[in-house]
Amino acid sequence: MTMTLARARDIAGAVRIETRAFIDGAYCDAAGGETFLSINPATGETVAAVAHCQASDVDRAAAAARRAFGGGAWSRAAPEARKAVLLKLAELVRENAEELAVLESIDSGKTITDCLNEIGHEVPTFFQWYAELADKTFGKVAPTGEDALALIVKEPAGVVGLVLPWNFPLLMAAWKLAPALAAGCSCIVKPAEQTPLTALRLAALAAEAGLPDGVLNVVPGEGETTGAAIGRHDDIDIVSFTGSTEVGGYFLRYAADSNLKVIGLEMGGKSPFIVLEDAVIDDDLVEHAAMSAFWNGGQNCSANMRQLVAASRAEEFAAKVVARAKAFVVGDPLDPATGIGAMVTREHQDKVMGYIAKGAGEGARLAAGGNAIGAPGTFIEPTVFTDLTPAMTIAREEIFGPVLGVLPVKGLEEALAVARDTAYGLHATVFTRDIDKAIYLARRLPCGTVSVNGFSEGNVTTPFGGYKRSGSLARDNGAEALDQYVQTKTVWINVKSPVGA
Repeated sequence: MTMTLARARDIAGAVRIETRAFIDGAYCDAAGGETFLSINPATGETVAAVAHCQASDVDRAAAAARRAFGGGAWSRAAPEARKAVLLKLAELVRENAEELAVLESIDSGKTITDCLNEIGHEVPTFFQWYAELADKTFGKVAPTGEDALALIVKEPAGVVGLVLPWNFPLLMAAWKLAPALAAGCSCIVKPAEQTPLTALRLAALAAEAGLPDGVLNVVPGEGETTGAAIGRHDDIDIVSFTGSTEVGGYFLRYAADSNLKVIGLEMGGKSPFIVLEDAVIDDDLVEHAAMSAFWNGGQNCSANMRQLVAASRAEEFAAKVVARAKAFVVGDPLDPATGIGAMVTREHQDKVMGYIAKGAGEGARLAAGGNAIGAPGTFIEPTVFTDLTPAMTIAREEIFGPVLGVLPVKGLEEALAVARDTAYGLHATVFTRDIDKAIYLARRLPCGTVSVNGFSEGNVTTPFGGYKRSGSLARDNGAEALDQYVQTKTVWINVKSPVGA
């Protein structure tokens, strides 16, 4: 999908902005009337004052979700019925993709090109794929003698809290909502406080698609209030969270302090991009290297900002990556010519700039970028450091901004050792022409996704998640995502022969 700047601005001027929570099938203000501001990071202007849900609002949402789940209109519906609703929702997202994309761009600072791709293509694909999976997921019959019949069945787990990040607002909603709804659960969605608007609009589309009241509730608010209330709630059975490792730890504590709810976590990363000596450093490799670090302004948990390059090729690689970094257009997110939009908030821009200062201060060579630009917007030039060492802060900590670091390594084993030397384990990319080396590294890198000869997170069919501090055993995407939202039950039936045999 494409869109001109003029059309994007026309839509932005007329877009419907819903600011109220969505609970039990209707929009409503927060019970206490509290609000928080949604700011357009590209301009610094206020977009809207959004309902700030408190614990009492989460109570209302949980009660509605539990009532809907117990009533069975969704949880006990035939899989074909759930499929029909989710297919309709996918179509409604496609029909409203331009409006949703513009709304997300002005709310988040993401480029309109990325928003259109995600919302016009990926988001409806997720709802459609899990819709089609709903009536194709089978239980099992265990092996027994003829005196018993043992059925292993999957049942919807109950009420789930879905806590979303701000970097891919509607896409992450689809990642979690689609399998949870396909499984038959009732859902409480908390969008990130920085980017609540598209999740609120999605609620109306879900109702239009035929989702029963109470099955989907959206409670915007801050993590310290709304998110904590979800984590501590005794009538929420599962929480699926995507965000920082620090906040993921909070949800584990919330579970321990409440009903021991199941917590699914997908968190931060410090992902390596490994270029072995035999790799061809052509335009394709350089494009993958740049996009792995700068896509979405580097605001991506799987961003490959640690680029571990064979020492004999590091100078050639760095020169080409610097040239590509300088070619990015940074600016108005609504302009389809823009390649890098705004950082999501001023606070986040300051944090990223702090890492850039640390990189220079610790001896890395600044080869491109390094400046904050475009005030009052929150833009940062795509930045490239060379001559990194493994101990440097920018080689170890997640930056979450447009900062790429080139770290020379000597040979495959040093590349593997440096790549493994991290608290995270979400993603890795390997470039080599030797399939044996590619498989060797893929099997030894402790991370959830290894991409060979191209940066990729996979697609809807492949599970996504992390090792170590990047996540828990839960996975988003693929058939495996359903495992987060179902309980496994054994039904054991004693069988007596009707003829006394």
